[in-house]
Amino acid sequence: MRVRIEGQRLPGRVFCECRNVHVALQVRQSPEGLTPGDAASAAWDLDVALVVTDEGSVDFRGPAVHGKRGERFLYLTWGDVGDDGSFEMFRRAKLMLDRVDPELVLDADRQDLPLVARVELTDGRGGPRCARVDPPAIAWSV
Repeated sequence: MRVRIEGQRLPGRVFCECRNVHVALQVRQSPEGLTPGDAASAAWDLDVALVVTDEGSVDFRGPAVHGKRGERFLYLTWGDVGDDGSFEMFRRAKLMLDRVDPELVLDADRQDLPLVARVELTDGRGGPRCARVDPPAIAWSV
């Protein structure tokens, strides 16, 4: 199935000692789709394998999916980009897939539509959002 992450309200390029803040989707250990911290918005599209059990529960798999069964999540990784293009990660945000309503997931799959996460990327203190992202900072839809 297709998943789309739409980031809004980015925190800017400067945070503490970091002077070139970017955010990306973490795929395995690598940042993909680097977006400057002062961009108007950010978006990542990815494919995940959806596994539906006989009991109707859902599980996710794929190179961007992290965590063990029943606790799957996607990472948005924040880093400082050097002049040479290097990425030094300083924090991550967890988008918890196990907290998405299974009926919403199955509805997206049945309609062959993306499961969309809208994420506020600036935290309550004005910095890059990190740790587990819970509503109202994230909203899932089809």
